[in-house]
Amino acid sequence: MNIKSLLLGSAAALVAVSGARAADAVVVAEPEPAEYVKICDVYGAGYYYIPGTEICLRIGGYVRYDISAGQAGSFDGARYEDLKDALNGEDNDNDGYYKQARFTLRTWTGQETEMGTLKTYTETRFNWGTGYQTVPGFDEHFSNFGSRGVSLNFAWIQLGGLRVGKDETAFNTFTGYAGNVIQDTLVPYGGFDTNVVQYYFDAGNGFSAVASLETGEGFILNGANTATHLGHDSIDSYVPYVVGGLKYTQGWGSISGVAAYDSSLEEWAAKVRLDVTPMQNLSLFLMAGYGSDDNLPRNFYKQWGGNWAVWGGGTYTINEKTSFNIQASYDEAKEAGVAANIAYDIVPGFTITAEVDWAHNSHKAGPLGTVYNWTGIPGDKKNAVGGILRFQRSF
Repeated sequence: MNIKSLLLGSAAALVAVSGARAADAVVVAEPEPAEYVKICDVYGAGYYYIPGTEICLRIGGYVRYDISAGQAGSFDGARYEDLKDALNGEDNDNDGYYKQARFTLRTWTGQETEMGTLKTYTETRFNWGTGYQTVPGFDEHFSNFGSRGVSLNFAWIQLGGLRVGKDETAFNTFTGYAGNVIQDTLVPYGGFDTNVVQYYFDAGNGFSAVASLETGEGFILNGANTATHLGHDSIDSYVPYVVGGLKYTQGWGSISGVAAYDSSLEEWAAKVRLDVTPMQNLSLFLMAGYGSDDNLPRNFYKQWGGNWAVWGGGTYTINEKTSFNIQASYDEAKEAGVAANIAYDIVPGFTITAEVDWAHNSHKAGPLGTVYNWTGIPGDKKNAVGGILRFQRSF
């Protein structure tokens, strides 16, 4: 066999093998096109379409750390039982820092339907920091550190103008909170947590309205008449609490009013508020409240002392990173408060706020003979001063 015959035979064999393998070759299927998450800009920044649906989802929240110090009754600082003295049967307490870390998770969804926009909102808070405990053998509650638990602050569904679920009372949300200070309840302006069935109505031309059926939150009373215990109540039958409000909004600001009826205690309360923006970097507000106290000094809506109270304040934007906020408050029971802070954005999304707070109580009996003491200022003092430093990373 010559070399030429050998080469031809080898080539024929290779062709035969290749043909056999080609007959047995596996055909690879074309890959499915990847479905990437798409941006949804219908409801604002941060929303994305849930793959395979028309639902827009946004996830956000913040991580916060508070450090405060102050006198009893300032809502800042904390009181600690001297544990070594307690072991010896002595009742001595020390002033100390109040500290709290919080992680808040928020979700928003939105979808257009034939009946209007379908929205949801949830907010869950996880807390660890200063709490209160009872030391055996002593009547007072003193501070300690540990988990402060988890709270579901918001969980509502809204279709068009109808909202149902866990929310804050329309008595506060419709008019707005009392300024951009941390301690905005040195004189309280109403309860917060409640279940709601409510309807928002936008009449156009700046007019809007709300009607809300609510349950209130908690029912804890004691003789001290302090913020921790009094002023929180909830329905005791099928009859709900009722809140109604009207608002007129224009470029200069807004004017709004709300009225509420506490069906359990058969008390009512109302607030009016004026917001103005006299210049681009300055906003001001003035709010006044009036309510009945025929059956109890405070109720879920009228938590201030006496029948009337006033709040005022504003925000001045110093530059794109810095703002100054202030709020002052006073009620018929001669409870007063002033809070002021500077908020500074270190970088976008990370803000440090330094606040100073002052609270006052005359310890004099009100119109019904009740001695009001919302912040818990000791009886031998009339004033309390404190401060708080807040670090917050929002996302």
